[in-house]
Amino acid sequence: LISSRLLGHHPEVGWNIINRGISGNRVVDLYARWKIDTLNHNPDIISILIGVNDTWHEKRHHNGVELPRFDKFYRMLMDWSLETCPKVKFVLLEPFVLPFGVVQGSDWLDDVAGRARIVRQISKDYNTAFVPAQEIFNDALERAPQEYWLVDGVHPQPAGHQLIADAWMEAAKDLL
Repeated sequence: LISSRLLGHHPEVGWNIINRGISGNRVVDLYARWKIDTLNHNPDIISILIGVNDTWHEKRHHNGVELPRFDKFYRMLMDWSLETCPKVKFVLLEPFVLPFGVVQGSDWLDDVAGRARIVRQISKDYNTAFVPAQEIFNDALERAPQEYWLVDGVHPQPAGHQLIADAWMEAAKDLL
């Protein structure tokens, strides 16, 4: 949605937008493919949404990434990016969930909230644009039920994707 909006509204800019998001990835998976999928493109802006699968993999397969290591790998991505592309700007999105579907128990909510706090702190530490996705979805519950916004507590419905895209555009407006 973001790509379509930017390309459709600003053809004169000549955007080259590359989406390298892979469903199911954890922060360590992102780190493993960071050079080829991101740094080799010498990006001007990097947008990152990671974290829920670090929780999901732990809850389902006992193969998640615990909070201190999540923080460490995320910061390694940021540092590596800045070393390789010193002028790059970032848009960081906090991970989010709603308590239904695959999101079972307060431990899910607590773990994702811990990741959200980490991303928020990283955004402050690196002075990035930030999308408070959990807050956006929490606020959206005043307008429609959780199933309207997310399929299963994790994956967005079309309306949820639109919420994220709108918030991203607002957060990134000074970078574009």
